[in-house]
Amino acid sequence: MYQDRLDAARRLAKALDHLKGKRPLVLAIPRGGVPMGRAIADALEGELDVVLIRKIGAPGNPEYAIGAVSEDGSVHLEEEAQECRQEWLAQEIARQRELIDERRRRYTPVRSPIDPTGRVVVVVDDGSATGATMAAALATLRQRDPARLIAAIGVAPPDTLARFEALADEVVCPQAPSRFAAVGQFFIDFGQVEDDEVVRLLGEDAP
Repeated sequence: MYQDRLDAARRLAKALDHLKGKRPLVLAIPRGGVPMGRAIADALEGELDVVLIRKIGAPGNPEYAIGAVSEDGSVHLEEEAQECRQEWLAQEIARQRELIDERRRRYTPVRSPIDPTGRVVVVVDDGSATGATMAAALATLRQRDPARLIAAIGVAPPDTLARFEALADEVVCPQAPSRFAAVGQFFIDFGQVEDDEVVRLLGEDAP
């Protein structure tokens, strides 16, 4: 188990040490991925921003992702989404788009998102169960023509990692347990990350 998100970030940064000197763009998935992204960006002498993807949770089980909405407006749905009422799904997609717009205004109020085109891009999250959110982030970023696209995840099951390998040039994940219930079970300390902390971390200049 990891002690906390920073413990996971240190292990990911060590595995990504070959990126030092390439000024990678580290794009963290809020909110849990942001403390990890800050630590990784600092360790690799890179630049930090967020990639805004909102999970679409299953009715009655919001933690189980049946799709995701990207900041560019694109929607990525899992097979399970076909079982949902289309009216509910349309309303949920609209709600998540509004939340994405709100988060961007709050997180980076004085600048636009950093352009990933031509950059070595590392997408960071603390963990992934179904892979819907990370997969949506990778698919969206691939359209922006990064020089190299890397997925860095604290923990995920093997079948989810296999999904990422089809979308990224490199996948780094120190823990890939076959028995997987929830991301939090692999962290001793898995406290909630608040918006204020995200804003503070994004405002810190990388050394």
